Amino acid sequence: MTISKTVAALTAVAALTALAAFAATPSKKMPANSSGVVSISLPGDLGFAFKPGPGSNLANSLCLSCHSEAYVATQPPFNKAAWTAEIVKMRNVYGAKISDDQVAPLADYLTSNYGTP
Repeated sequence: MTISKTVAALTAVAALTALAAFAATPSKKMPANSSGVVSISLPGDLGFAFKPGPGSNLANSLCLSCHSEAYVATQPPFNKAAWTAEIVKMRNVYGAKISDDQVAPLADYLTSNYGTP
């Protein structure tokens, strides 16, 4: 047997051993509530919603279909012109379903809550 065949055989044995050990590990059951529904919490954006205020419903309905609020909150504090450019980019480049009449109110909301005047 050549060295490369020996290495391949040992690699296969190690992989199978690891797989067998993983399969033999007992799984933990998720705790269920009284109705039998399991609930989990993910790290990060637990609310997944934008800051409340005039325009937040628009942001929640238009933006959250593609990204979390955290994506917006971690951007630099853009002014209205920069937020408008970002909104137009999301529409033109990424296909966000934002109509012309929604751009200005959305930019106003983002500027007020995540930007600078």
